[in-house]
Amino acid sequence: MRDWSPVMGLPLWVWIFVLPSVFALICLITGPRIERILRPFWRALDGIYFASGVIAAIFMVTILGLIVAGMIARWTSVALPGTTEFAGYAMAATSFFALSHAMTRGAHIRVSIILNSTAFLRRWLDVFAVFGGAIIATYFARYAIKANAFSEMLNDRTQGQDQIPEWVVTLLSLPSRAVGEWGQAMSEASDTLVYTPVWIPQLAMSIGTVLLAIALWDTLFRMLVTGVNPIVSEAVE
Repeated sequence: MRDWSPVMGLPLWVWIFVLPSVFALICLITGPRIERILRPFWRALDGIYFASGVIAAIFMVTILGLIVAGMIARWTSVALPGTTEFAGYAMAATSFFALSHAMTRGAHIRVSIILNSTAFLRRWLDVFAVFGGAIIATYFARYAIKANAFSEMLNDRTQGQDQIPEWVVTLLSLPSRAVGEWGQAMSEASDTLVYTPVWIPQLAMSIGTVLLAIALWDTLFRMLVTGVNPIVSEAVE
């Protein structure tokens, strides 16, 4: 039986920086010959980016709902604590979940004055820019996840008035537990309101930055395979 321990023992930076770069080199060398193999993965990733945009839209509508609920609560003198904090969390989730979808739809600002000078610069400066963006986004995603882990380890809690049921915290923490422990964990959770753990709103930041990094690497691979940047700027009418 083959021993995979030397491979699995590679440093994290190799997995998140070197391996994607090596695959990008493979895409450059092989070109269109591997396009047919990668197309199913591209379709799946396009679906993920679209779903991320839908989630961002849902959180945007949530912001509106929380603002309206807060206004009605003030008019009717009904106590509705935490609406400001929850609206802030929803705003952050909207921003981060929209990153990958907006980028793949050409909604991010791109300075293309130099790129438009020659066809050679258009291709290779574009490749260099996307590669640099992928490195930066991967670095950001790595430390976003690290911040998320530290918040959970320190049991950091919000300083605002927002509180959520304990079972919601337990539900969101299930992926960190063994599957066999899920039933017992949920049975022990209660409806008691607790101050929101900071790692819960930070999840949106971690997921959004990971999706952005994946989208940038994916764009780089597609450019090297097809020779065309798949990002098309939105038309302004």
